[in-house]
Amino acid sequence: MDEPRTKKLMNEAGDIVREMVEGVAAVHPGIVRLHPEDWRVVLRAAGEPAAKVGIVVGGGSGHEPAFLGYVGRGLATAAVIGDVFTSPTPEPILTAALAAAGPEGVLFLYGNYAGDVLNFDMAAELAEAEGIAVRTVLGADDVAAAPVERAEERRGIAGGVFLFKIAGAAAAAGWPLVEVERVAKKAVGAMRSMGVALAPCSLPASLRPNFAIAPDEMEIGLGIHGEKGIMSGPLEPADRVTGQLFERLQGELALQPGERCAVLVNGLGATSFMECHVVARRLLQLLSGAGVLAHHVRVGEYVTSLEMAGLSLTLMRLDDELAGLLEAPAEGIAWSTQPQG
Repeated sequence: MDEPRTKKLMNEAGDIVREMVEGVAAVHPGIVRLHPEDWRVVLRAAGEPAAKVGIVVGGGSGHEPAFLGYVGRGLATAAVIGDVFTSPTPEPILTAALAAAGPEGVLFLYGNYAGDVLNFDMAAELAEAEGIAVRTVLGADDVAAAPVERAEERRGIAGGVFLFKIAGAAAAAGWPLVEVERVAKKAVGAMRSMGVALAPCSLPASLRPNFAIAPDEMEIGLGIHGEKGIMSGPLEPADRVTGQLFERLQGELALQPGERCAVLVNGLGATSFMECHVVARRLLQLLSGAGVLAHHVRVGEYVTSLEMAGLSLTLMRLDDELAGLLEAPAEGIAWSTQPQG
């Protein structure tokens, strides 16, 4: 029997990414604009003050509101958009670097995926040949992707949102490139993420599920492109699933009583507000039981996988420096922090 086809509201599959980006720019002209020579490069709205350091984020589309949702005041200077689940090529990345670079250069932030690393590194070489200093910090927060002794192999998932916010705030505060790079690396080291998938997504070009999960099963640790997880099994109650994810994150972070952390409950595209908040409720109970203060909590869709059903949890240990940058004013499509006081 033929596998069932999925449905999407689109015109031609080959045009969906461009039309989505054009739609975002049309809806949010006060926050973002498209580069006049390349629609794959999304920039801050005209008139935004320049900083010493530009921040360029990016990756494949299909994860919206990442990456273009994190361009704006106090966030990234530019985002580069690839095709669905595909890295952008070096040319638009270079275009973004040239447009975003401040007097001290540019910081590239993206997830630890082979195609992204290859293409961003090539663009960095080209930018440096143009006289622009480039530094790179990789998001690598997914504890399911590799054991702790091979943490450098871990992929970046929803924790990248905290990375973009912290680096963007440091750049907005006028920090030099070396310091923005330092605090970005510090943020990566302070965070851990892990997800659970209940049902697959489908790509616009195929309209077929891109992996299989039985109707009564879940997969722990599945990646945001459908990468294999670490455990499949029967679907369990939300509190038990939350406990399993928390145990893995806390097992590495070892948050102590009295410490603060940032919390992200991230829906993967087809998970309801109701379900996300049931999980958030239990996660906050577990943190409270451990004596840990959930200082900054976000629940919603921040890094999705088209219409995948499931969610991920991210915890990030906070000190005064990271907390201050996380709470600093920002205005983007997917992240807004109002000034305090």
